[in-house]
Amino acid sequence: MSDVVLIVGSGPNALVAAEWGRHHFDHIVAINNAWRIRDDWSHLIYPEDFPLERRPAVVTSEQSVVVHTDYVPQNNAFGGVLFAGGTMAFTAGYWAVGALRPRVLAFIGCDMVYPTDGRTHFYGTGAADPLRDDVSLQCLEAKSARLALLAAQSGCLCVNLSGDASRLVFPKHAVENLTNVAGPDPSTSEAIEELRNAEAALGYDAPSGRYWEIIDRIDREALAKIDAQWLSIWNSN
Repeated sequence: MSDVVLIVGSGPNALVAAEWGRHHFDHIVAINNAWRIRDDWSHLIYPEDFPLERRPAVVTSEQSVVVHTDYVPQNNAFGGVLFAGGTMAFTAGYWAVGALRPRVLAFIGCDMVYPTDGRTHFYGTGAADPLRDDVSLQCLEAKSARLALLAAQSGCLCVNLSGDASRLVFPKHAVENLTNVAGPDPSTSEAIEELRNAEAALGYDAPSGRYWEIIDRIDREALAKIDAQWLSIWNSN
């Protein structure tokens, strides 16, 4: 079990992570291209279609690469990628909660807010994956609330180290204060259990993580109602 895990995405402000002392974190999980920001990452996580030329040429014995056969089972333990939200910030979050079991899960470069001018990512301009028209990403705030609430049930507090506008609902903290943050409040466990049962009742099982293969069975409005309930639980907590 680890104490503080940092997840680094590809947003423009991810570059600030290069300035932070390694002593703040037990593990550093880089998503996709974010391994380029600092060379002392402990885990690199990317999807099946992440291009070979964008992967690191060297992975040390102290580093691990996390692929779909690793992260899909962890996401399934929390209800599956469809309900988790099919973009790598959420996928990495659920994987980290399940596999690393941290006390604090801290995010940077994962705000999912994209400027209309200038760089959209730390490396330049890229596709806004979380903003694509995808049935699992209809409400990013709700998906982040779901992650925070389920992480809390595992004794993990999700926080955002970004000072910028964000679609993540996590409380914001400074990196220097991570050892002092209060623990999560699991007081809404009954409401969470009921909502997870409602998810399961929809029957949208996709054990492979490829929920798009059952897209013809998925009701967008039903998922939107589930999202609204996750956000309601979060806002009332």
